[in-house]
Amino acid sequence: MLDSLKPTLKYGIRLVAYTLEEPPFFRTEQMGSYIHAKSLKDSNVDVLGMVCLEMIGYFSDEKGSQDYPLGILKLFYPNKANFIAVVSNSSNRKLLRKTKRLMKQTGRIPVRSISAPSFVTGIDFSDHLNYWKFDYPGVMITNTAFYRNKNYHEHTDTPKTLDYDRMAKVVESVYWSVTNY
Repeated sequence: MLDSLKPTLKYGIRLVAYTLEEPPFFRTEQMGSYIHAKSLKDSNVDVLGMVCLEMIGYFSDEKGSQDYPLGILKLFYPNKANFIAVVSNSSNRKLLRKTKRLMKQTGRIPVRSISAPSFVTGIDFSDHLNYWKFDYPGVMITNTAFYRNKNYHEHTDTPKTLDYDRMAKVVESVYWSVTNY
């Protein structure tokens, strides 16, 4: 898709798929993202930012369908699982804010964000955490995984539970944010 649209960019974009993000490898140096981020650092490669897509296909318009790692977050965020979230730690607010603003410009999907200390449960639940280890900015684009999808890692976690229309809107919004950063 990127090649067919031929966007004019001020920088390069690398599309990378990582292995070994799940336990027992999560948070180890065997994660594909750790190996990749380390190789970038070892080669002195400048990285504008890492955008991690983590669970982007489950949505619900039912009240009460969205949970949070901390109960107080229910005061600030929707109770319906009908949005996508841009998530990062406090050190990456600039990337988070700009990514969110650009994604919202598309008007394709409601976008929320959270920038919090890394000790907040869920802030670092994917491959972007390894970029932080090497002082590269990183954000996670997520539907919040098991905080909304009760099928997560269960036998009921099947393709028919995904919302492909909204998933496509997420991808379009991410594409816009990455190519217009």
